[in-house]
Amino acid sequence: MVSTFPHPASVDLSRVRLSIRSLHPLLVEWRRRLHQQPELGFQEKLTAEFISQKLQAWGIEHQTGVAQTGIVAVIKGAKVSSEKVLAIRADMDALPIQELNEVEYRSQRDGVMHACGHDGHTAIALGTAYYLQQHRHDFGGTVKIIFQPAEEGPGGAKPMIEAGVLKNPDVDAIIGLHLWNNLPLGTAGVRSGALMAAVESFNCQILGKGGHGAMPHQTIDAVVVAAQIVNALQSIVARNVNPIDSAVVTVGELHAGTKRNVIADSARMSGTVRYFNPNFKGFFHQRIEQVIAGICQSYGAKYDLEYWALYPPVINDGAVAELVRSVAQEVIETPMGVVPECQTMAAEDMSYFLEAVPGCYFFLGAANPSKNLDYPHHHPRFDFDETALPMGVEIFVRCVEKFLN
Repeated sequence: MVSTFPHPASVDLSRVRLSIRSLHPLLVEWRRRLHQQPELGFQEKLTAEFISQKLQAWGIEHQTGVAQTGIVAVIKGAKVSSEKVLAIRADMDALPIQELNEVEYRSQRDGVMHACGHDGHTAIALGTAYYLQQHRHDFGGTVKIIFQPAEEGPGGAKPMIEAGVLKNPDVDAIIGLHLWNNLPLGTAGVRSGALMAAVESFNCQILGKGGHGAMPHQTIDAVVVAAQIVNALQSIVARNVNPIDSAVVTVGELHAGTKRNVIADSARMSGTVRYFNPNFKGFFHQRIEQVIAGICQSYGAKYDLEYWALYPPVINDGAVAELVRSVAQEVIETPMGVVPECQTMAAEDMSYFLEAVPGCYFFLGAANPSKNLDYPHHHPRFDFDETALPMGVEIFVRCVEKFLN
């Protein structure tokens, strides 16, 4: 839990315009309905139907079925001052987690839960769409709101880009937010450059030669080989990565053996790699295989390695990050305010959008220890302070007004 943060009871919404504050009950209602009906990646049919019904009722042009379950809404400003296009991205999917919260809006689906705030992201994006449609005379240009499936895996951003969501009209910049329980309510985490890490994964099977535990000379002990590999992999970050850079190599699973007096003939391990510097693309795959191959050769073992890259790092454009920072400073007035040093080794496929066009992904603090709303993301008791919802809408709307005007 993150209860070391200052008490956020002093959060003041006076800088959130009254017309957005008045949406708060609706934002909570939408978020809680979505929370009750969580859906996994590329299965967000009810979620997409709910979003589409709202957009249709508000007269907002939109396309459904993008990259299976995604939606793209288009809102054109009434001013003629700009032809620019700003995109806003919100993810919709849930996680395969059994919810333990005892609240009236708890998940109604066994083993599936919104444990990362995506229900809140969707509600904020809907609130933004509603407000902008009602106030088109306040901005020029075009706003695209992208409701993306499958962020938690296998990844919906790349398929949506391939489906053309950044074209017709072409997007000039993109923004998105993540409700963040690693920051207290009344703060925002905004920084240029790397915000979140790239993520890569690997599975490896060590193939040795089994035998009797009392006769190791007749065997190739897969447990010993695997142990040497696990230890040696830690030296990659310690000795092959510039200390100024940040990286992680973690072996999270190791399985071997069937009985205490039997030397295992095989061992299986799997792990994750994280880094911020995009120049490391391809480096860890090569280096990990070199380590595994060298140790296996020295023991006479063989190996089978599977390695794949999931998401690149989330890297914010300096100019768009400055836009978001300036807006957040206008909206949030608390002692901590805007927090620039907010990097995390967690990953996000918003990174693909940021590779395609300049943009900024930022964190909106949502933890409130006084309400027991500070469990970490992906925890079965995760929840957030819904006071953050209108703050998110206000920040998005001001970004639209500043960028397009």
